[in-house]
Amino acid sequence: MVFQLKLLLDNLRDFALVPISLVAALIDLVYKGEREGTLFYKVLRWGAHSEEVIDVYSAIEDHPPGDFKVNPNYTVDAVIARLEGVVVREYEKGGTAASMKAALDHAIDQLHRETKEKGDRVRNVVADAADKLRITIGTLPNEQKVEGAIEKEENEGQS
Repeated sequence: MVFQLKLLLDNLRDFALVPISLVAALIDLVYKGEREGTLFYKVLRWGAHSEEVIDVYSAIEDHPPGDFKVNPNYTVDAVIARLEGVVVREYEKGGTAASMKAALDHAIDQLHRETKEKGDRVRNVVADAADKLRITIGTLPNEQKVEGAIEKEENEGQS
């Protein structure tokens, strides 16, 4: 229950940060302060601090980290930087909105191919393991009942 409460607080904070950060950015654009984006970065610091205070995943701090590794090529920042690079290259070439859209579509399709291939490999390994298990065990009783019912329906349909 504590985890769900922390998730709720975290999401409420995020929900509040969207309009607050937009207003801060607009104020920074209109009223130039001593540094560019001063108010916006204050909002970011407040958001980072509140995230530490809420600490949604504190329950796993004492547990060893799992084998799950984040591929640095597929973090949100990395994907946005990659797409931003596509837009900048198209702009520098004098591309039109249509050519930028086509280049972005191509980049997104490339990302899908890269990530799908990894998922397909896992799916294929699981499917191969399931097939080997079926060969080892043979047909399970439930599968025999289903196959029998299908055959019975086919035979009745032919009569």
